[in-house]
Formats: sequence, C-alpha cells, structure tokens
Amino acid sequence: MSNSNRRVFLMTVAAGTTALAATQRMAFAAEPDLTSADPQAAALGYVPDTTKADQKKYPKHATSQHCSDCALHTPIAGSQMSHCSLFPGKLVHNNGWCSAWAKQA
Repeated sequence: MSNSNRRVFLMTVAAGTTALAATQRMAFAAEPDLTSADPQAAALGYVPDTTKADQKKYPKHATSQHCSDCALHTPIAGSQMSHCSLFPGKLVHNNGWCSAWAKQA
C-alpha cells in the first residue's frame, strides 16, 4: 500500500468515526416520547390518543380536550409532539390527554 493510499484510508476512517460519534450523540440527546406506562403518566391517566381515555375513571374528560389545547402545553413547530410542563424531558402527543388538562386562557 502506498503512502498516498494509506493516508486516504486513514482520513476516511477518521471522518467516518467522527460522523458516527456525532450521530450517536444527537440520538441520545433526543427527548423520548411519553408513554402511558411511565409512572407519572399512569398516575395522571395520560393517553397518547384522547379518545382512549378511561371515561369511567375520568368522567369530566371530553374527547374535544387535547394536549395541544392545554394550558400546560408548549408546541413544537411542525411536529405532532409537544412539551408539557408536567413531564419535563419527554414529549407528549398533541392528540393526547391527561387528568391535569386545563383549558388555555
């Protein structure tokens, strides 16, 4: 192997390793979606689809109530997910619902 080929090979390996490390760092930085199995979500009756809320357990629930129109909701532009002040570090579905739902002013 000539010095030129070896140099190109090493530069390619270095660039690939750097790109892989950057991709993994971004993947770990992404916020996970909130699931109904999360202990806090379960305690508040969170469901990712408001039509799946337990109507017997939460009689004040209305299918017109969504995370996207809750006072605790912070939208993410162009996304079906959003932030909720009750679940820091996790994303909620805009069509979701929990018992802490509060109408926006």
